[in-house]
Amino acid sequence: MQKFLISTDSTADLYAAYMQEHDVRCVSLTYIVEKDGQFSEELDAYTEYAQYVDFFRRLRAGAFSRTSMLNYESHYEHFLKLAKEGAKDVVHFTISSGLSPTVTVAEQAAEAVRKDYPAFRVFAVDSLTATIGQGALVRAAVRLRDEGKTAEETFAYVKDLTRHIQYAIVANDLFYLKRGGRVSAVAAVAGSVLQVKPVLSFTKEGKLAVVEKCRGMKKAFAYALEKMRKFEPVREHPLLWIVHTDAEKDAEELADMVEAQVGIRPDVTIMGPVIGSHVGPGAVAVIWKSAQERQD
Repeated sequence: MQKFLISTDSTADLYAAYMQEHDVRCVSLTYIVEKDGQFSEELDAYTEYAQYVDFFRRLRAGAFSRTSMLNYESHYEHFLKLAKEGAKDVVHFTISSGLSPTVTVAEQAAEAVRKDYPAFRVFAVDSLTATIGQGALVRAAVRLRDEGKTAEETFAYVKDLTRHIQYAIVANDLFYLKRGGRVSAVAAVAGSVLQVKPVLSFTKEGKLAVVEKCRGMKKAFAYALEKMRKFEPVREHPLLWIVHTDAEKDAEELADMVEAQVGIRPDVTIMGPVIGSHVGPGAVAVIWKSAQERQD
C-alpha cells in the first residue's frame, strides 16, 4: 500500500536535512525585515545553521521583523504540485489557529485542488502550537507512517497528541512580546529593569500566553523543571526537545538540567524566523510529551 505524504508549513522549525531525509514536504512562510527604513521580504527556508544565527544577530543590531500569513495561492501551488506528482493522501500540519488562520487557508486550497484531482485528500492538522511543538507532531507522524499506519490513523493520533505536549518558553526580552501585544509597554519597561524573564506556554486553544515572570534565566529554568515534575515526560516514544533563538549556551545548560532530572537528553535546535520574530533573540524553550493533557 502506498504511503501517505507528510507536509507542514515552515513554523515547525525542522532542519532542511531532516525533511529531506524523511520526505517531509514544506511550505515556507514569509517574513518582513525592516532596518533603517528599508524593508525586505524574506522566505523561511533556511538550509544552514549560520542563516538562523544571522537572523537573530540582525535583530540584536536593531532590525525589526514581522510576519505575515501564508497566502492562499502559495497553499494552492503547494498542494497542486503534490497532486500532480500522484499524491493521494497528505497529512499537513499548520501553525496554531490561535496565532493564524492558516489551517483554514490550507483546507480551502486543498479543496480547490481536489476539484481537478478527486482522489487527492488533505488531512489538515491544526497543531495548536508552533515551532518545535509543531515539529514534534511532524516527527510523530513520520514514525507512524514508517510503521505502516494509514493517513486516517496518523491524523487521529496526532490530533490527540496536540493536547499532551507541554511547553515552557522563556523569552529574554519583554519588548518583543510588547510589539506583539502580549504584554503592556509599562510591563516591558519594568521587566527589563528588573531582568524579568517571561515564561510563556500555549493554551488549550493554541494561543501564546505569559504564564509566569521570573527574575533571571536560572529561575525561569527552575520553573520549567518544576512543571516537568508535575507533567512527567513519557518514556515510550518520548518527545523531548529544546529550541533557542541564538542562545545555544543557555539551551545546553537547560538540556543538562533536564537530563539530570529525567534521564533523557533533549534534542537542541535553533528556532526559525517566524516565531523567532515574536520572542526575540536570547530565548530558550523546552517541550515534552506527557500522559496528562496540558492545562494552561
